[in-house]
Amino acid sequence: MLTLAWAWLLLLLPLPLIFRKQQQEVEISGHLHLPGIGENGAEQIQQRVHSRKAYWLVWVLLVIAVARPLWMGDAIELPSKGRDLMLAVDLSGSMQIEDMVLNGQTVDRFTMIQDVVSDFIERRKGDKLGLILFADHAYLQAPLTQDRRSVAQFLQEAQIGLVGKQTAIGEAIALGVKRFDMVDKSNRILVLLTDGSNNSGSISPEQAAAIAAKRGVKIYAIGVGADVMERRSIFGTERVNPSMDLDEAQLISLAKTTGGLYFRARSSQDLQLIYQEIDKLEPISRDQLSYRPQAELFYLPLAVALLLTIFMALSQLPLFNRPVQWLTARRGDR
Repeated sequence: MLTLAWAWLLLLLPLPLIFRKQQQEVEISGHLHLPGIGENGAEQIQQRVHSRKAYWLVWVLLVIAVARPLWMGDAIELPSKGRDLMLAVDLSGSMQIEDMVLNGQTVDRFTMIQDVVSDFIERRKGDKLGLILFADHAYLQAPLTQDRRSVAQFLQEAQIGLVGKQTAIGEAIALGVKRFDMVDKSNRILVLLTDGSNNSGSISPEQAAAIAAKRGVKIYAIGVGADVMERRSIFGTERVNPSMDLDEAQLISLAKTTGGLYFRARSSQDLQLIYQEIDKLEPISRDQLSYRPQAELFYLPLAVALLLTIFMALSQLPLFNRPVQWLTARRGDR
């Protein structure tokens, strides 16, 4: 269906008539000018008539373009059930440790999270997702929204060290709780992905978890990092534990305090299985909503007006006007 977003702007259409009337009054009150009527005079009058029609057409097209013509598609109903999930992703310096395997290649922890979480986001039809990035402090990157594409894009654009090198787990939880306070009906699930322990921020994880429990926010904590990693040194190859800084006891306590769960992700396969567990959460009922896809069409009348203006400007040039006059004369001879 074709419609106008700002149809009231069509009231501007008679505006040139008002200025033209005022101009005519000024000319009449001044002096009377009678051009000679002959072949040239008749031709000039005819050209003026055509010019006025062209000007009017350009004006009408411009007003229609400003009124924003839209093509509205059929109404599409949105899912009436879904989950509210806030993702809190660690961007501290340790996330660049390369102890993960993705598609047969060794990658750092954050690259693995980007790949697996992006796939998780893509499958969240009907769910609302939000994104929090934290390191020295926690920052809201995306509020709860059904725009999965934007949330995934924000995650792909994030970089390690973007918000510091340390780990503010408490601030990430507190920020997630604050965002859930703006939602009435909600599962209130905070998915916390980290590979370290809290060493920054203005609030401790325990304090934030106590607030989350009172507000009905459940924390699903995920500890990321492999147990064993081979590292070369001057003494040869040695096996080390790259997840020494991961405070699993604290994450287990945070999840237990809020009625959530703790998971350990030692590989991309583990992380995928964890998200399958989250898929089993019962969705909440929402009010039935619908939307109608729309396409902007303002550029069509705008393009026609531009082309017509260019043609009118060229018609005033002698090089362009002579062929037109020659064609007019040839038609007259016939």
